[in-house]
Amino acid sequence: MTAAELAAAYSAGVLSPVEATQAALDAIAARDDVLGAYCLVDPERAMVQAKESETRWHSGHAQGLLDGVPVSIKDVFLTEGWPTLRGSTSIQPDGPWPVDSPATARLREDGLVFLGKTTTPELAWKATTDSALTGITRNPIDPAKTSGGSSGGAAVAVAAGMGPVSIGTDGGGSVRIPASFCGVVGFKPTHGRIPLYPASPFGPLAHAGPFARTVEDVALLMDILSLPDPRDPTAGAPPLTAFRGALAREVRGATVAYSPDLGFAEVDPEIAAVVAAAVRKLDAAGLRVVEADPGFADPRDAFEQMWAAGAATLLSGFPDGARDRVDPGLGRMWDRGLELGAVDYLQARAVAAEIGIIMGAFHAAHDVLVTPTMPITAFEAGHDVPPGSSMDSWPQWTPFTYPFNLTQQPAISIPAGVTSSGMPVGLQIVGARHSDEFVLALARFAELVLADTAA
Repeated sequence: MTAAELAAAYSAGVLSPVEATQAALDAIAARDDVLGAYCLVDPERAMVQAKESETRWHSGHAQGLLDGVPVSIKDVFLTEGWPTLRGSTSIQPDGPWPVDSPATARLREDGLVFLGKTTTPELAWKATTDSALTGITRNPIDPAKTSGGSSGGAAVAVAAGMGPVSIGTDGGGSVRIPASFCGVVGFKPTHGRIPLYPASPFGPLAHAGPFARTVEDVALLMDILSLPDPRDPTAGAPPLTAFRGALAREVRGATVAYSPDLGFAEVDPEIAAVVAAAVRKLDAAGLRVVEADPGFADPRDAFEQMWAAGAATLLSGFPDGARDRVDPGLGRMWDRGLELGAVDYLQARAVAAEIGIIMGAFHAAHDVLVTPTMPITAFEAGHDVPPGSSMDSWPQWTPFTYPFNLTQQPAISIPAGVTSSGMPVGLQIVGARHSDEFVLALARFAELVLADTAA
């Protein structure tokens, strides 16, 4: 059941949060030994919260929109009473861990039931999910393949029925990549829409974002997660309208620019065909689709400079000897970051600003941009890049995601279909900055159109 369905069932008295929580815990027990989505599960604490929620529903005083809905939390968000190890053996689990991050605090205040924490690569640095601390997180459709990352555990938990919703982070695609690989919905809102604390060393690239199986559930989560928190000085003003209410907005007639490759990406032909077929269905359903590229060159060099600077900043606070313990790829990123100067970083920021200007002009003519989320499907688990490829860094196989971290725009991945081998393909919808409500409304429309035509 979706989060919206669970809340409705609680309200009608036909289902209890205790039953829903037990079902999620049973799914974790049955599947997670193979999939590795969770690094911490706390059944006792979850059942206490579920029983408290059950009491509130029985008394007619639900605490929030999704009171009693089970949720998982990526292990980069501080969570009171649980260690936040971020996939690293260099972080000690000793407590007391007394603080919630903003996202965790808002979920707790709304009454959601905390199942546990989901896996991430060390310090969420890459687009696959494996670490020396937690092992390999595997794709629920084919466990021999990667989940994607860095929010791989969150995507797998939702896709495998081990909790209906989750929260992750996205600094270069880390919500949208695993959403695409695992066949769920993942949303990166406008930068600052969901407050963050502590401040991310990846700075303007870093976003928090929800996972669910439907756009409706994502919108409900956004209504919770977007509430203000004074600990993030870069956060936007509180939203003026409810995200869930925006889903009913009429989007037929909206102008949609479809870019199969952004002008520089190489896309697997089968994925290109699946996405092109989905776009044709959207056009036939009433969107005004034209094929158009935004017009910027591949900004991977600028992205990697900013990413390396963030990694070096974060790791500089680690204890002596950490360089020898971290993920080898992260260690190389650390070394690169230490070689960069302030001028290098600001030049990379200038590239990001220029692309932002280009996209601002582009959205004056096109309401949204639609692309494949990923140019490939999930590859063999345990590798940073597709085995046998000539690639040496993860951004080389994620060309559709990181540009929109540089521009801080809202972008969502929804399922577009599957390949002949049954692997999911994602459709990315990108909107102008601060058009989060419209992106969700159009994504909901697209989700319904694609589900109807698939049926």
